[in-house]
This record gives sequence, C-alpha cells and structure tokens, in this order.
Amino acid sequence: MAGPRIHKVGDRIKVIVAQMLERRVKDPRLGFVTITDVRMTGDGQQASVFYTVMGDETARAETAAALKSATGIIRSEVGKQLGTRITPSIQFFLDAVPETAKEIEDLLAKAKASDDAVAAQSAGATYAGDADPYKKPHEAVDEEIDD
Repeated sequence: MAGPRIHKVGDRIKVIVAQMLERRVKDPRLGFVTITDVRMTGDGQQASVFYTVMGDETARAETAAALKSATGIIRSEVGKQLGTRITPSIQFFLDAVPETAKEIEDLLAKAKASDDAVAAQSAGATYAGDADPYKKPHEAVDEEIDD
C-alpha cells in the first residue's frame, strides 16, 4: 500500500511529464496527449504513466512510439526535478477511460431509446381489466333504523 509521500511524488511526476511533453519533446509523431494519472509502486522505483490521445488508432500508435523513444529524456528530467535518491523507471500506458466512457454512453443511449419505444407503445393503452385490479374489503352498509 502506497503512502501519502508516494502519492505526492506521483502527482509531481504527472506535472513534470506533462510539462516535458508540452515544451521539450519535439517529436512530430506526438499527438494531442493528456496525462491522466501516474501510479507508483510502494517502493517508488516504478512509475506507470497513463495517457490519452485525441485521434484515431494511427495517432495512438504514433504517439505510443514517440513516448517510448522519449522515455529516457523524460526519466532524466524527472530525476533532476524530483531530487530523490532513486529515480523511478517510467512506463507509458494508454488509458482506456475515454473508450469505456463512450461504451457506457452508447449503452445509456440505447436504454433510453428502448424506454422511449416502450413509452410510445403504452401511450394509448388501456387496462385489460378494471383500472384497480385489487380486491377491497366490503364496506359495511349502514342500515337505517326506522323509528
């Protein structure tokens, strides 16, 4: 279980990597990249950097290749700016959150369309029996007492 210090170091790595990609990495294969998360091992020796890329599959593949080639320079800059005894090794992983969110949105849209179709079918429907099919106890009939 990682402690609060590891989380702070992970957040700092996230900022450093984002700045590096914005300012220093000039690879033309690098697309519109967003660093979404950094997860570190408990001992702080490995950092998994998660990113998303706007674009199609070729943009993702080219960005992955650009990040792989820039890993060394990014790691050296992370080591300089962190100032820790051990510089963590860095691995980049494509974050699946946008694709998962799109799938969920598509499923919700499909469910809404299905609900709308059921509502349209039942718009003019009437009950097959009585409007209130439940039995009710007989009401006591007050008999009038004749004087």
